[in-house]
Amino acid sequence: MTSDVKTEKIDKSLFEFAEYDSKNAELIGYSNYSYWRSTLQVFLKNKIAVILLFVVVLLLLFTVVQPYLPNQHSPIKINVDADGLQLRNLPPSSEYWFGTNSIGQDIWSRIWSGTRTSLFIGLTVGIIELIVGIFVGSIWGYVRKLDPIITEIYNVITNIPTTIILILIAYILEPGILTIIIAMSVTRWTSMARFVRNLVIIIRDREYNLASRCLGTPLHRIASKNLLPYLVSVIMLRLALAIPLAIGSEVFLTYIGIGLPVDIPSLGNLINEGRMFIMTPSLRYQLLFPTAVLSIITISFYVMGNAFGDASDPKNHI
Repeated sequence: MTSDVKTEKIDKSLFEFAEYDSKNAELIGYSNYSYWRSTLQVFLKNKIAVILLFVVVLLLLFTVVQPYLPNQHSPIKINVDADGLQLRNLPPSSEYWFGTNSIGQDIWSRIWSGTRTSLFIGLTVGIIELIVGIFVGSIWGYVRKLDPIITEIYNVITNIPTTIILILIAYILEPGILTIIIAMSVTRWTSMARFVRNLVIIIRDREYNLASRCLGTPLHRIASKNLLPYLVSVIMLRLALAIPLAIGSEVFLTYIGIGLPVDIPSLGNLINEGRMFIMTPSLRYQLLFPTAVLSIITISFYVMGNAFGDASDPKNHI
């Protein structure tokens, strides 16, 4: 009798039967997360990095189109007046926007030609360092049998001063852009390889890698799927820093006299030429303009590298 009373007090309108749907029963959880999309979203939140990226892109585009703009002078042509005299050390004007150098060449054209050359060297050396460093570092850290061999090669290369190697290669080969790229690429990859090797050692024996080896997964697939995704953030950061470092090395080699020939404009050649007038106030513009361009490139890549390194870290993703 008591149970019947309790049943009557329940309001049946508060309940409804759930209908069975076979299609909904087979559905699983789904996430539209994308690593690279999330990385881009985080990067775009950094306004300073986005602005500097815009500046670098404009700089790259301008160095390409600048020779085709109207009223542009040749970067290697010596300009003369009506009497055949060289237009030496002219200050900035409407005709020569950045003035002329000590032999009458247009500094405006030489700066953009030199920027184009230096960026090409920096990007090429950075990409070579990235490819060789990641490949050697991954094998060095994952294949235990090769660790002693690669370690000895690394010790031999790093124990020789980098400057000596650069000087020897620069003297052996004919001076030029290819020589500079080879000279810097011979030693640049070692720091990237050691860095990748240390990171690979940290994560190579984790459970999912042990399971992959037990299942017979090939080494290249383990490296590309299990190891490298964890290294993207630090690798991109080092790549962004490698580009201005390579440009700085080109400036240094030119400064000590074994860089590019004087007939090939580069930021190194321009800075080396301009430093001779640092004590002459009226001619300091020859050092100021190329130094300003080099500073913009270096700072931009550094800030963008740090921003992209943070953005590529999954811990910072939403």
